[in-house]
Amino acid sequence: MSYEMISVTADARGVATLTLDRPEKHNALSGAMCQEIQAAIAELGSDPAIRVVVLTGAGKSFCAGGDLDWMRAQMTATPAERGAEARKLADMLFAINTCPKPVVGRLQGQAFGGGVGMACVCDVAIGVADAKFGLTETRLGLIPATIGPYVLARLGEAMARRVFMSARIFAAEEAAALGILSKAVAPDDLDAAVEAEVAPYLDCAPGAVAAAKALARRLGPPIDDAVIDMSVAALISQWEGDEAPEGVAAFFEKRRPSWAK
Repeated sequence: MSYEMISVTADARGVATLTLDRPEKHNALSGAMCQEIQAAIAELGSDPAIRVVVLTGAGKSFCAGGDLDWMRAQMTATPAERGAEARKLADMLFAINTCPKPVVGRLQGQAFGGGVGMACVCDVAIGVADAKFGLTETRLGLIPATIGPYVLARLGEAMARRVFMSARIFAAEEAAALGILSKAVAPDDLDAAVEAEVAPYLDCAPGAVAAAKALARRLGPPIDDAVIDMSVAALISQWEGDEAPEGVAAFFEKRRPSWAK
């Protein structure tokens, strides 16, 4: 399968690398990109030759969150249209979270919004020590809705509440302390740290790995259609209020929103 916004390669060991490949956009997510990622994950998950998936990005950023054109389109969309677009992100995250192959995140740069969500659906994520992170939605009058179930599952409520609502930017060291990253390493050490996570899986029975991952997911917080529908509905509700239109408009008009002090 060919893709326009991502690339997929695999080595002789069965280690696949899925690369977010819009470096000029800091790998910001659009609905179409989410669908490409979901399709690639489904293909890799069903391929018996693939043992591990490494998820990374091209360029300076791992993922800057939502694409600006995608966000702009939501300003005039109907609730149904907003729900359909939010569902594309939700379905992509669900696909990664339930992929039967282990997914190792290789965060070579910044992660904001949906990028944090993608790190949280990796089974383990390694990031560079100079990267910055943030759940920046509330600055725009929005909420981290569709990524929310995965952020809470990874961090737990107490840790998540430290960064979930404030939109503050935090360093890789704190991302590791919160549980978003398993570790933060120097850029020159990133590939070796990722390989250290990948290599043990190649000595494991692939069916047992898949069954163990499925069991872990069943034992963890439930993230099913009802939870996903709730998160989408919460985002639509926020768009229907006064704050999201004001916050997004202020962003594009390069001014401070009405609530900013």
